[in-house]
Amino acid sequence: MHIGHSPDTADAMRPQPRRRRLAQACQAALLGLLAAGVVQAQDTPSTPTAQQADQSTTANPSTPAKKSAKPAATTLQTVVVTGIRGSIESSIKAKQNSDDIIEAISAEDIGKLPDASIAESLARLPGLATQRLDGRANVISIRGLSPDFAGTTLNGREQATIGENRGVEYDQYPSELISSAAVYKTPDASLIGQGLSGTVDLHTIRPLDLPHRAVVLNLRGEHTSNGKLNPGSGVGDMGHRASFSYIDQFFNHTLGVAVGFAQLDSPIQEKQYQAWWWSVDNGPGSAEQNWGAPHTPGMPDGVISQEGMQLRAKSERQKRNGLMAVVEWAPGEHYHSTLDMYFSTFNQRQFTNGLQWSSSPWDGISYSNVGVTPYQPYPLVTSGTIDGIKPIMQNEFNREHDKLFSVGWNNQYDFGNGWQGTADLSYSTAKKKLRDAYLFTGLPNGGTTSVDFNTPVGNGYPDFRPGVDLSNPANVVFTDPDNYGYNGREEFDRQKDTIKAVRLEATHPAGWIFSDFTLGADYSERTKVKSADVYFAWLNGNGSANGTYNHDFGTPIGASLLGSPTSLGYGGIPGIVYYDVLDALSSQFYLTARNGLADYNRNYTVREKVPVAYAKFTIDSHLGDVPLRGNVGVQFVRTDQSSQALQTNGDTLVGRIADGAKYNEVLPSLNLVAQLTDRQYLRFGLAKTMARGRIDDEKVATSAGVSEVTNGPAAGQVLWSGSGGNPKLKPYIAVGTDLSWENYFGTSSYVAVAVFNKNLLNYIYRQTTLDYDFSHYTNDNPTLTPTSNIGSFTRPENGTGGKMQGLELSGALEGGLLMDALDGFGIQANYSLTNSYIPKSSISSIPGGPRTLPGLSHKVANLALYYEKHGFSARIAERYRSSFTGEAVALFDQLGYTKVLANKQTDLQLGYAFDEGRWNGLSILLQVNNLTNTPDTTQQIAGLPDGVQVARPLEYDTWGRTVMFGVNYKL
Repeated sequence: MHIGHSPDTADAMRPQPRRRRLAQACQAALLGLLAAGVVQAQDTPSTPTAQQADQSTTANPSTPAKKSAKPAATTLQTVVVTGIRGSIESSIKAKQNSDDIIEAISAEDIGKLPDASIAESLARLPGLATQRLDGRANVISIRGLSPDFAGTTLNGREQATIGENRGVEYDQYPSELISSAAVYKTPDASLIGQGLSGTVDLHTIRPLDLPHRAVVLNLRGEHTSNGKLNPGSGVGDMGHRASFSYIDQFFNHTLGVAVGFAQLDSPIQEKQYQAWWWSVDNGPGSAEQNWGAPHTPGMPDGVISQEGMQLRAKSERQKRNGLMAVVEWAPGEHYHSTLDMYFSTFNQRQFTNGLQWSSSPWDGISYSNVGVTPYQPYPLVTSGTIDGIKPIMQNEFNREHDKLFSVGWNNQYDFGNGWQGTADLSYSTAKKKLRDAYLFTGLPNGGTTSVDFNTPVGNGYPDFRPGVDLSNPANVVFTDPDNYGYNGREEFDRQKDTIKAVRLEATHPAGWIFSDFTLGADYSERTKVKSADVYFAWLNGNGSANGTYNHDFGTPIGASLLGSPTSLGYGGIPGIVYYDVLDALSSQFYLTARNGLADYNRNYTVREKVPVAYAKFTIDSHLGDVPLRGNVGVQFVRTDQSSQALQTNGDTLVGRIADGAKYNEVLPSLNLVAQLTDRQYLRFGLAKTMARGRIDDEKVATSAGVSEVTNGPAAGQVLWSGSGGNPKLKPYIAVGTDLSWENYFGTSSYVAVAVFNKNLLNYIYRQTTLDYDFSHYTNDNPTLTPTSNIGSFTRPENGTGGKMQGLELSGALEGGLLMDALDGFGIQANYSLTNSYIPKSSISSIPGGPRTLPGLSHKVANLALYYEKHGFSARIAERYRSSFTGEAVALFDQLGYTKVLANKQTDLQLGYAFDEGRWNGLSILLQVNNLTNTPDTTQQIAGLPDGVQVARPLEYDTWGRTVMFGVNYKL
């Protein structure tokens, strides 16, 4: 058996790194549309030749590439497929041509679906799932791992984030300004910013890839079906999306300019319901018997009842303005320069007003007319009347302002002697300002009321009927209804994340089985600064936390503050009072600073300095008669991380503290692609990957102090103890193996089967260390001198890892391949099955705790049916995610955990494109997001006093349908 090819062949081909062909394929649909207008889908030529591939756009900005004065015109003239089928074909071709195992989407695919952001489209790819925030896709999980484990780059560069962690919030990136995206499930050595689970690489357009000027206009109106839940807030049920793009070329197609602007003004109306916790109040094994709770009058023995509830109506206005600009210069064969910039502002105003109460035995309530429904392990109380309820109304205002800015300058030069070089400079920053305020209202003088109730056995909204009209301001006052100890709260958060990076790379042809080799180095500095200041609100004349506070003290709501009542009709309650929270704070309250332990912990700085060196060899050979391509390489990653934060002793601020660590990791990778037939491939991937811990876990913020031990062997000693973050935290490490078989047929059809195994060499858990060194801490207790500087400390620690295995099935089929009558129809589908295991010693001791990685859905599936012909287009798509376990939580001192139940979301799209005559270039589009109004539901697994576990509904939230109708026009 012979492996290899002649050096002459290698020198003649000199192919560019294949990631460039990936970007070309991903962007083909958009470029073809802009170049030719909306036309009927036609057959495409076969895979581009090596020469055409050399002229493609660089997906990774650090990859050197040859550029002619007119680098892409020849290739673009062959791309005539547009619309749904064109984007599918482009994505399939990208997957087929890649040396790595990837999934891809094109801009046409994004633009043809009712997507609020790029995340909606990414969530349809095999093995990917999304978690909704405010009813829309926000973050992405790859192969069941947390979004924290996914790397995200824009034009190949790591992006700063507005959250306290590394996970990118994709709703910050308008889909209209993203031309393509690739998800790398296996990395290669030249992929910077890679994640443990995979890497999402977003791309903006390159203007020299178009043969001529293009102008694109897009306008869509938006309507949400949940109505106006808080009419007094001014947030309605109508919004809009608009975008404009201009691409042009100058100086004989050597200078290209692209500018894009996208605006989103979107209303969100959310109906929330939460059942607090569940218990057996009376009888054997009850709270009365085992916990010493008071007897609950009127409650039957041995039944489960709901111990409290919360109904909240949230009205939110999101306004996002995004601007993209690219300047591309290719003055000759040797030099190519690209300067790209992305900037966005994101403003969010949120009004959340709700009603809640506690109905536990300790609250002095009683029951009558109790209705019981058979259930296991105990019957359920589902109807009746509760007397003695203290309504707690909380009105909240939240305002968030985010700014993202990313700029990169990429320079490529071909020296003409086989050497190609690249220099890439980049800067990314994300700023966030948050103001959150809420106030309490209730009945005057600590009054109570009766409530008739009817609650569902399963998921759904309840029916509550209080005995007092809570929408009438005459019945409600500012007060502390349940003796929380304050009348309201206001918080100010600020955060800034900055990444600076420089990358140098050189490529040269190689011999034997390698077409070329690449040597590179990248250096990045990341700084995330977080601050939080909290204030408690006190009613004027009511004192504060100085001992004179009276929780029953009440003050009427000023008439000038009132607005139309908030609707809670979906829960049986016609309404509750609405008022302007900020105006009320300034006119009827005063504030005192009140940072506690949890608030002080959110004041910190984390810095990471990361130099990376890498080498990659591109494989282009034969295994016998079978063509073999791919790459093999290695990364050496050096990390210098440090943190500065606050040291507290409980809620007392002690001082500042700093710490850090340095470590090295070597990350080898191998990707092989065997071309079994003309369009049949077998892929193999093997790589070691890493992901640094959560940024807020790396903070040094701690609470620590000394105390005298009163009993046991250490009685009389003064010892340190504390808890906090871990600036010495090492990264997650995994070794993954992938095997994929792919068969391509037709023009936009394929079938693929993939299996993978990922061994987590370590995982991060919260653990207690008994030999922690407190020598660099400040002792704020002058009366106690510690016996030793060694004590116990609880913080995130590296522990034993686990493993994951998965199966992924995916495919697409053109109906015309089956019969002529189905021409224009098509189907896309994928299904993922993933299992994970964590060692028992690493799992929380909470009864019934999760045995899988938090956030892992065992099953993820997507199905899309489409039709596109004679200008008409239709597509209906559904994505499914099975239930998954959230992090362990404790509700009202009951041990339990939250289970997020299975979720399906269906989206619909209908359109018509004019491809001739005076309306040529105009298309109309109707889109419905969340067609079936699918709720988000969670389940609480609680341990009852007798050791029995019971699963009961916890949260039930709906956002309604979002309907968009609009026009696109392309010149």
